Amino acid sequence: MIKVNLTQRIWLAFISIIVIVVLSIIIIYPISIKGTMTDETYRIIEHEQIRSAYPLLDLINPRNEQEFTDRDPGRVGHFLIYDTLGRATEGAPPPKEVLQEMAQNAYRQEAHRGRYEIQYGGATVFYVITKAQIDERPAFHISYMWDTYRDEMVNRLWERLLYILLLTSCLSLIPAIWLKHYLRQPLIILGNHLEQIANRDWQEPLKWKGDEDFQRLSDQFERMRQNLNLYDRAQKTFIQHASHELKTPIMVIKSYAHSVKDGIMPKNNMEQTMDVIIEEANRMERRVIDMLYYTKLDSLKEESPKHEELVFGQIAFQIEERFRVQREDVKILVEGAETRFSGDVEQLEVLLENLVENALRYAKDTIWMKASLKEDQVLITVENNGDSIPAQDLPQLFNPFYKGNKGKFGLGLAIVKRITELHGGCPKVENTETGVKFSISFPQHELKKTKKK
Repeated sequence: MIKVNLTQRIWLAFISIIVIVVLSIIIIYPISIKGTMTDETYRIIEHEQIRSAYPLLDLINPRNEQEFTDRDPGRVGHFLIYDTLGRATEGAPPPKEVLQEMAQNAYRQEAHRGRYEIQYGGATVFYVITKAQIDERPAFHISYMWDTYRDEMVNRLWERLLYILLLTSCLSLIPAIWLKHYLRQPLIILGNHLEQIANRDWQEPLKWKGDEDFQRLSDQFERMRQNLNLYDRAQKTFIQHASHELKTPIMVIKSYAHSVKDGIMPKNNMEQTMDVIIEEANRMERRVIDMLYYTKLDSLKEESPKHEELVFGQIAFQIEERFRVQREDVKILVEGAETRFSGDVEQLEVLLENLVENALRYAKDTIWMKASLKEDQVLITVENNGDSIPAQDLPQLFNPFYKGNKGKFGLGLAIVKRITELHGGCPKVENTETGVKFSISFPQHELKKTKKK
């Protein structure tokens, strides 16, 4: 398959249009103009016939049969035949064989006027037969013209049309040249910016002013560039924060291991020293697991989560039992345990774990886990009676690696946000009269479909 570039496509398009127009004219125009000129010939014949009001001059000075072959363009001949046997033709009658056919058509004609044509001598004769009354006797006034006038007019018009087509084809190249340059300039600029992005250089903005379509394309490209820039910064920030968070436990483990190797016990005995190393290793492991899970959720953006029917209490009571031992002074209460909805069980369990773990760090003595259905929405809330969150921290709590007071790794609430978005919802945090409440809401369409079954 032959590949062509944009410039070649433009030229091919214009040339194709010109060829199609020329071919259409070459095929259609001769037929159309010939038919038009034929009608014009008949009109001239009829006009001359009426204007002459019967050709009296031809009756006074009749022409012989040789004059019938005179094919001067635009010349109209006239003669009369009678609807009476034995009466001679008046005027300039044609040759016998032509006259016989004309007479037959005249006698068969029912309308007042009729149009006919006949071939004679390799040419066409157009004639009009009109019924008339001569000396109170029925007669037929026949007027004729050769096709010489029509053919000359057709040839003359066709010649002029060819000149017009040639001139139009040449002039049409001007907009083709203009269009080529008009399209190339923004495409070259866009191509240069795409090349920069391919080389991971997306700092230079793109703004095209002028044509509305190109401007919309440049705006879309600019949004893409900004998103790539934000994604790049987010990735760098993620790596920096992850490196920083992993650096501390690695340093602790390394320093304790060197101390043990040198025979120095940082703690009172070997057991306590090993406990610190194990604790830091577990801490590092949890952070690595959080990072892997966070990136896994990022890769699931284009996929819909599994929608399985579940009961809120099945998840909530397991989490309550799991976290109860971490702070025995805090009660974890579950409300709406019988609430049924659908969603990804694994993801929703991680979501609830992160919210409860976050609440445990701030609660004074009570945490409330609650689920409810409102129309087609599922609402899950986790509330604690701890201190209020500063207003400046509220909008940033769900950002990756953002740690407020008593915060740890900074990925727990970011994971909550990702899971909520995967379920088509949005998370919210607010200060209440008793403490802080996290709310998770997402649409519940799948459960309705399941129930109908």
